[in-house]
Order: sequence, then C-alpha cells, then structure tokens
Amino acid sequence: MPAAAIGQPGSRPSDGGVQGRGTGTVAAMPGADEFARLTEPFRPELLAHCYRMLGSVYDAEDQVQETLVRAWRSYGEFEGRASLRTWLYRIATNACLRAIETRGRRPLPSGLASASETTDGSLPPVRPEVSWLQPFPDALLPGGPADPAAIAVSRESVRLALIAALQYLPARQRAVLLLRDVLGWRAAEVANLLDTSTTAVNSALQRARAQLRQAAPAKDEMREPDDADKRALLDRYAAAFENADVAALMGLLREDAVLEMPPQPIWFAGRDLVGRFMAARVLTERGAFKMIPTTANGQPAFVAYLRESDGVHRAHAIQVLTISAGRIDRIVSFNDAALFPAFGMPHVLPAAAAAAATPVPG
Repeated sequence: MPAAAIGQPGSRPSDGGVQGRGTGTVAAMPGADEFARLTEPFRPELLAHCYRMLGSVYDAEDQVQETLVRAWRSYGEFEGRASLRTWLYRIATNACLRAIETRGRRPLPSGLASASETTDGSLPPVRPEVSWLQPFPDALLPGGPADPAAIAVSRESVRLALIAALQYLPARQRAVLLLRDVLGWRAAEVANLLDTSTTAVNSALQRARAQLRQAAPAKDEMREPDDADKRALLDRYAAAFENADVAALMGLLREDAVLEMPPQPIWFAGRDLVGRFMAARVLTERGAFKMIPTTANGQPAFVAYLRESDGVHRAHAIQVLTISAGRIDRIVSFNDAALFPAFGMPHVLPAAAAAAATPVPG
C-alpha cells in the first residue's frame, strides 16, 4: 500500500512561525514539501507501531495519516527538547489509544470460540459486526537491505501470534509493552508520553508481560526450518492447493495443526479435521487456486486467487503460515479481497499468471 502523499492538511498556522511553549523561541513552520521530507523517513516504523497497537494495516495507515496531520498543525509547538521521532511516536501512540477506545480489539476466530469438532453441516454465517485481525505485509516493515538486524527485529515484533495476543491487553498496557520491549524506551520516557508515573509504567509492564506469556508462544516454539527446507515445504504447499491434493497437504501439517479463516468464525484444530474440511469444501477441483508467494507478519504467506464460474481467477485470501519443526503448524486464511491492495496485488489475476504451470513439489 503506497504511502499517501502529504499535502497541506487542514488549516495551517500563520506564516512566520508559532511561539514555542515555555521556550521563548519561535519555531519556524516548514513548507509542505519540507515537512514531508522531515517526516517521511519515520513513516514505515510509525506504520508498524500503529499496526502493533491496532491489529489492522488499514487502521494503522489511517492513524499514521492522523499523526502527520496533527504534527503538521502543531509543529510550531514542537520545542525540540525531544527528537522529532519521539514527538511523532507520542502523537501516534495517543492517536491509537483514542482509536482503540472507539473500535475495540481485533480477534482471530480462535479468540472468540472453541474449535469446531466436526466438518459436517453448513458453515455458520460470517459475523459482520466483528472487526477481525488483519495481516501486515512485510514489504511495509521498516529497515532495508543494508540493515538485516533491523529487518529481523521488525519481523519478530509483528508475528501474527504476538499481534493476536496483544489484542487482549488493555490499551495502555499494550502501549507500555510496545514502547518498552519493542522500541526500547526508558520507563521515564514512556511515563512522560502517557502522562503517568514511572511506577505506574513498570507495574503496567509487569502485568502486560505476565498476560502475554500466557497467550503468545515462546520464541523457541516459533523456530522455522532453514531457507532451503522452508522453500521446499512452501513449494509443496502451493502445489497441494493448486492440484487439490488433500493427501499431500496433510503430509505437510503437524498433527495439532490449526486452520482459521476470518471472517468465517468457525475454526479447526487437528490435522484430520483440517484435512476433512479441505477435502469437503476447499480443495475440490484441480486448478481452482493459484498461489502467489509473499510474506506477512514476518512469516511465509500466499496470495490466493480462486477461479470463479467465468474461469477468471479473482482475489480470495491472504494465507499466513506458521511453521514449526519442519511442518505447518497453523494456517490463517484471511478471506478478504479488500486486503489485496495492501499487498500490492490486483483483484484479478492476469491471464498469463493464471495460465502458468502448477509448481512441482520439491
């Protein structure tokens, strides 16, 4: 999803600067182009921060835009006692806290009900009143090719299980945990941002860590195979989908594998149940699916296109996979075509791509 251009939002303070509070100095007001130049380097990390807070790539983009609008309008109040980055994080965090008050948390199906024990019968209706968790494209994460350490940290901090677990923390605890443990802020800095005491920050951090330990998997439970083995596993997964080969797919799953499909509220736990559901309702026709590899939430993922009755493959789902001990532990299939623009993918798969040969299992 390309960054929205920063124009001249709303009313602008008068030319010539605005008096800085308590400093006795005049803060020069930059032009729109200069403001964009100053703030654009921080956009990727602000977007990732807002996503961790909100669990939605589109809500995160909205709050980044809100942050930049507020920063533009109040730039004359920026006293320079903190860095521009810190000031922007202050605005972004408070914007997210306000958004959480009105929108609530974003769950996965496994956070709302127990796993289904049968694949028989009709599927329950989708729940339009639920705002579901969304995946986050790795292409939008901060860091670059020259900074592999930053990339690794960014990916680890947006793992799908972690983002899902964060949704169960109270909003301010969520903010404290992210500012302290992900961004590495000092307790005094977080207290200043949240207008509270360092004692309150440390207490909130302890409670947040304790709750997160119960909900999120440990790092050693999320280890993935080496690149070559992972590529082969993912090739076999894509081939199983495109060939409608349920037996091949089941051979890639752990015995306790989980399948979730928001906005469908039903979910399945256990390889046999997942396989039966796939055979009955998903993998019923060879060539129905076309799978395009991508990455999301620091994890392997696929953009899934489904062939419709007119023979055209159209946007169907973003599938995010969790791999553990050389097998697939969890499939979260976000069945929402509205997510495709965030991943830079068209709603209709071009004919040349749709006609490409199905991958051969490695």
